[in-house]
Amino acid sequence: MKLAEIAPELRSRADRLPRVPLEEAGVLQQIRAATAQIRPVEVPGVDIESTPGWRIHRPRVTRPGRTLLWIHGGGFVVGRAAQDDRLCGETARELGITVVSVEYRLAPDARYPAALDDCHAAWTWARDQAGGPDGVIVGGQSAGGALAAALVQRLCDGGERPRAQWLLCPMLDDRTAARRELDDRNHRGWDNRLNRFGWRSYLGTEPGAPDMPSYAVPARREDLAGLPPAWIGVGDIDLLHDESAAYARRLREAGVDATLHVVPGAPHGFEAWAPDTAVTRDYLATARAWLGDRTAAP
Repeated sequence: MKLAEIAPELRSRADRLPRVPLEEAGVLQQIRAATAQIRPVEVPGVDIESTPGWRIHRPRVTRPGRTLLWIHGGGFVVGRAAQDDRLCGETARELGITVVSVEYRLAPDARYPAALDDCHAAWTWARDQAGGPDGVIVGGQSAGGALAAALVQRLCDGGERPRAQWLLCPMLDDRTAARRELDDRNHRGWDNRLNRFGWRSYLGTEPGAPDMPSYAVPARREDLAGLPPAWIGVGDIDLLHDESAAYARRLREAGVDATLHVVPGAPHGFEAWAPDTAVTRDYLATARAWLGDRTAAP
């Protein structure tokens, strides 16, 4: 990827992004150790309660009965709930909703369905607090977006339909990782070699294999009818753009109200590594406006 393809405001930051070789021996543990040192971010007007399974962001001015269940990214292999304190806290304060951020087990130590089971446990708690499934929106970023989409599918099949799904640059399709021609594209933020490592670690098999367990890969699901409304945001030069666009298209074809928001010149995860840019502010304002409409509706 050439630097000129990236939006001007993001170029200098994108150029400084290191490619972290997670697949190399010892690197994964080093990154996890560094992530464990993340300090909580306090957002004024929002109280944080931490439990072994999730972090709860409660605004002091609240809209009762509405909750966002949020799932962090990290390619299934790194990350923790505290990394999204700012996003969760500002969303909670702006919309007046409770945000429950899941702390799930990471691959390859815990493969599918461990992380999804952890998300389901958090869902059960959030659902009960919200007074029912219609009070909860399920959202996530990157690998968290994959887990969010998969959880929504699993819940709907079990007779519980969340209010909506809110997916930021979601990692939806393992078959992207099997496309070796993408390896040399040098996607900033998340490239296809890392994508392959993440999916392989989570699935316990090579991505692109003919058969996958139910709910392991959201894009593999054939029938998307009956799923709740979706908002999908992604950059047009993100490795995951095409699979995000395809999922949005398939949702619409199945009769689901699906919005695809594409950010020109935005690499993967820009909202995390360039949070104070106009590009990110505009993106999150659009995302939260959609979310606010969903939480405000009867």
